[in-house]
Amino acid sequence: MVVNTIHWFRKGLRLHDNPSLRDSIRGADTMRCIYILDPWFAGSSNVGINRWRFLLHCLEDLDASLRKLNSRLFVIRGQPTDVFPRLFKEWKINRLSYEYDSEPFGKERDATIQKLASEAKVEVMVRISHTLYDLAKIIELNDGQPPLTYKRFQALISRMDAVEQPAETITPDVIKNCATPIRDDHDHKFGVPTLEELGFDTEGLSEAVWPGGETEALIRLERHLERKAWVANFESPRMNANSLLASPTGLSPYLRFGCLSCRLFYSKLTDLYRKVKENNSPPLSLYGQLLFREFFYTSATNNPCFDKMEGNPVCVQIPWDRNPEALAKWAEGQTGFPWIDAIMTQLRQEGWVHHLARHAVACFLTRGDLWISWEEGMKAFEELLIDADWSVNAGSWMWLSCSSFFQQFFKCYCPVGFGRRTDPTGDYIRRYLPVLRGFPAEYIYDPWNAPEEVQKAAKCIIGVHYPKPMVNHAEASRINIERMRQIYQQLSSYRGLGLLAAVPSNPSSNMRGVGAGNSQAPRGASENPPTQETIPRTERGQTTQKRRCEEALPESWRKSLKQSK
Repeated sequence: MVVNTIHWFRKGLRLHDNPSLRDSIRGADTMRCIYILDPWFAGSSNVGINRWRFLLHCLEDLDASLRKLNSRLFVIRGQPTDVFPRLFKEWKINRLSYEYDSEPFGKERDATIQKLASEAKVEVMVRISHTLYDLAKIIELNDGQPPLTYKRFQALISRMDAVEQPAETITPDVIKNCATPIRDDHDHKFGVPTLEELGFDTEGLSEAVWPGGETEALIRLERHLERKAWVANFESPRMNANSLLASPTGLSPYLRFGCLSCRLFYSKLTDLYRKVKENNSPPLSLYGQLLFREFFYTSATNNPCFDKMEGNPVCVQIPWDRNPEALAKWAEGQTGFPWIDAIMTQLRQEGWVHHLARHAVACFLTRGDLWISWEEGMKAFEELLIDADWSVNAGSWMWLSCSSFFQQFFKCYCPVGFGRRTDPTGDYIRRYLPVLRGFPAEYIYDPWNAPEEVQKAAKCIIGVHYPKPMVNHAEASRINIERMRQIYQQLSSYRGLGLLAAVPSNPSSNMRGVGAGNSQAPRGASENPPTQETIPRTERGQTTQKRRCEEALPESWRKSLKQSK
């Protein structure tokens, strides 16, 4: 029987470590690699131009790589549920392959496609390669529940089998006699569209800081691994002004789109560490960037409300303010705090900011200054960040707003001091806020404190050419820390939760900026934040106050409490 196969690219936009594509090719007579693009979605979604441009670069690079194998990428316009029944018939398909998608929406979509394939008698081949582990096995190991602390997650994966080695790269030897039927009108019918064709206005669009594609990803990986001293000693790079700029060794967008395999990255790090350290086993901390990603994927995989507060079983219900005007100032970089505004300007222009810069603006928007829901910040990042990932984005925002995973609400980033310690000269501010370029370093982080003659010399009058601070940080953060203290005090009314055990007697003393430390992802979680594993039995007699407290508890904690009564 003639075997005609389709490989459906979604994430995993690469030819290295692509086991579903490799297995689909074996024994096949024809192969067509497709990417389904909904033009209507491109014009109507809130995804920004930088991420769309990165995706199109990825598709162009993938098509170029397939050309070298005498194949092509078929970009199909439409919805998967409409596209596949037509392709199954038109191309006489009897095999379909794709990479496993662990996120709730992806699982629901794929179940629908599998049903359509079954009705058309098409074999479906699915392989895991976007994550290091089979997330279902991690959850199974934790008695059917996702781990709610990073420490618990690390304990679980230490009991898992070793991470699988990357699959062989797709080469002519792998493809052998498997051919791709290509028509003369391929480019017209199946070519990668331009931004203009998708309805974007590209006038004034600057050159991409992050060029997309597998080719670029592999080049960056080699540069990343050249830092042998860092790998050998595992010393986090020291934070400085240059750290805030896009790096030629940065990998996060490439991992997000699957241009770079997380398993290849993991394998290369391991091999290099063992080579330098003479076969010693590497510590888990070496893989921080990858493991935090895996942690959030695991937390989100069975939770379709992971990106919301309401209905989210792992999220504390916090009465955030609704303030569209303040939200807009934050998103547009008009808060009056140069450190915050420079970060948001870089994000809008380039589609990326350093992870500690993300921490600073997230804290400012939520529990630090504006008391606006983390959901609003997550939506802004979803629009603007090239590497925005549904699970990681939502998980990071819950973490940084102390809505889940992390409870040290008294640690607050100062929108003046944090930036000043990172970049004392203010070069980062001048780069992204040229209106402040004339201010001396002494005042560039708090230009409202500059004497009138300094403002005139800088040709920037605060309140005229650049906004005054939208809040008094000292006062706002003091009030918000007290708000968080009250919320966590209520949660702690359940005997034994111990949420406030690490809170200093005078939390306002922590309102000065948190140090600029380094981390691969959100760090600093308390050693034993409350989880379903640590919540003890509670007494049956509940006061009205305790019932109100329970409404603020994450659902997973409430279920544990009810089960223990």
